[in-house]
Amino acid sequence: MSINVLLVEDDIDLAATVVDYLELESIRCDHAANGVHGLALIDQNDYQVILLDLNLPRLDGLSVCKKLRENSDDTPILMLTARDTISDKIAGFDAGTDDYLVKPFEIDELLIRVKALSKRRSGQLPTLSVGALQLQLANKSANYDGQPLKLTPITFKLLEKLMRDASKPVTRSELMAAVWGDEQPDSNSLKVHIHNLRKQLELVGASLSVDTVTGFGFVLNRTLA
Repeated sequence: MSINVLLVEDDIDLAATVVDYLELESIRCDHAANGVHGLALIDQNDYQVILLDLNLPRLDGLSVCKKLRENSDDTPILMLTARDTISDKIAGFDAGTDDYLVKPFEIDELLIRVKALSKRRSGQLPTLSVGALQLQLANKSANYDGQPLKLTPITFKLLEKLMRDASKPVTRSELMAAVWGDEQPDSNSLKVHIHNLRKQLELVGASLSVDTVTGFGFVLNRTLA
């Protein structure tokens, strides 16, 4: 899998070193020198990891991180900073960062962290939102425009996976791995749970549908009013 990374860092020399090193490792790395430009690039591109400096001009790293989490962006974030006190780290994690690397750091350690983070989505996102549909990850509940959905643990996991990839088709094997891991039932079980999920969305009048992608899997789409 190719890895696309965004580095938001105002130290141009450090940024050039990081970009060059990652690209030697076949990791594509875009660069923004301030928080506002970083948010613009995130809006325009898909990244597997965001490397985010804490002290940035125009919009600081904590504010960038908070905005991303408030917008249900679950891209893993590695905070880069010269601050290494416990209170600084707590502030970073409270804002939604996934990992913390104190400057100066070894470039090899950065590479290890990037590769590890690129294999997952952020666990720092409290809520997933697609339109009026909200999934509360902490208490495993869902609602559409304030109306609760009655979801089993299985249908909750299915909806979570579909929402994380909203508007993008998800293969049957990806869905089954997200729900059941290595101990997967027969494919009929997936069909039953998809049916139940569709029924719940219909009951609350959601302008969303779980559509079948023939020969591939399923996709969560917004429907026209």
